[in-house]
Amino acid sequence: MPDPSPFVERAERDETPVRRAEVSDAATIAELLHAFNTEFDTETPGVEVLAKRLRTLLAEPSTFAVLGGDPAGGLALVTLRPNVWSDGPVALLDEMYVAPEQRGSGIGSAILLQMVEICRDLGAAAIEINVDESDAEAMRFYERHGFSGTDPDSGERAFYFYRALEAD
Repeated sequence: MPDPSPFVERAERDETPVRRAEVSDAATIAELLHAFNTEFDTETPGVEVLAKRLRTLLAEPSTFAVLGGDPAGGLALVTLRPNVWSDGPVALLDEMYVAPEQRGSGIGSAILLQMVEICRDLGAAAIEINVDESDAEAMRFYERHGFSGTDPDSGERAFYFYRALEAD
C-alpha cells in the first residue's frame, strides 16, 4: 500500500492558496518578517527597512519567497547559492513564518511544499534549514516533510555554527 502522506500533503496544499512572491510583495513579506521577530522578541530593523532590502533581493534570481493565504498569513524566504559539490545551487530556507491565527490550518505545509517544488524547478541540489535547538515543534514539522537533522552519509547530527561580523 502506498504511503498516504503525499496525498495528505497534496490535499493541504490544494486547500491553501500559495504562490511565488513578486517584487511588489516586498511590503507584505516585510510585515510578516517583522511580526515574526516581534512575536519572538527578536530585534527587527522595521518594516520599511525590510521592504527596501526585499525589493532588492527579490529582483535577483538568488532569492525568492512563497506566500500562503489570502491575505498572506505565512511565508518562506529562500536564498540560493552555488557550491562545489553539485551542478545546481543549494537553497537555504532563511525564514519561514506562519501567523499565530493561521497555525494548524495547513498553510505551513502548503508553503513548504511549494517552496520545495520551486527549488526543484530551479535545479537546487539540496535545501538547508537552520532550527533553534529549543524549537522542537519546528523540527517535527520539517522532519514530517522529509528533512533531517542528521548527515545522510554518516548518520551524525548536523550542527549550524554562527559568527556575527560586527561593523567597525
